[in-house]
Amino acid sequence: MKAENYIKFEFPSRSVNEGFARAAAAAFAAVSEAVTNCIVHAYPDSLGKVTMRLRILGGDTLEISVKDSGRGIEDVARAREPLFTTGGEERSGMGFTIMESFMDKLTVRSKPGKGTTVTMRRTIARRTRA
Repeated sequence: MKAENYIKFEFPSRSVNEGFARAAAAAFAAVSEAVTNCIVHAYPDSLGKVTMRLRILGGDTLEISVKDSGRGIEDVARAREPLFTTGGEERSGMGFTIMESFMDKLTVRSKPGKGTTVTMRRTIARRTRA
């Protein structure tokens, strides 16, 4: 079966990279959902700009922000409810739920007509030698 999308990481076989590998896999799934939301909901009838920023905070927290300047979300609390969608019958309404399941913290800031920023954080577990 051919992959629709993929990433490839290569890193040394050091124990400190275990947490990084887990966080990268989770981030890939969560970021995919965040970007899909931008494409489907922020810019349903046009092309727009999506900005993604990735940072390591304090050495053990991965922060990923996905931002658009699209139509924004009228009711963020409602949009975060499982199965709620404005994208039509073909959408599952599980985007934010999926993002939350992979991340330790999810923040959504949005203004109608101005756009949305989704910020996700995940602790990168460091393995201690026994």
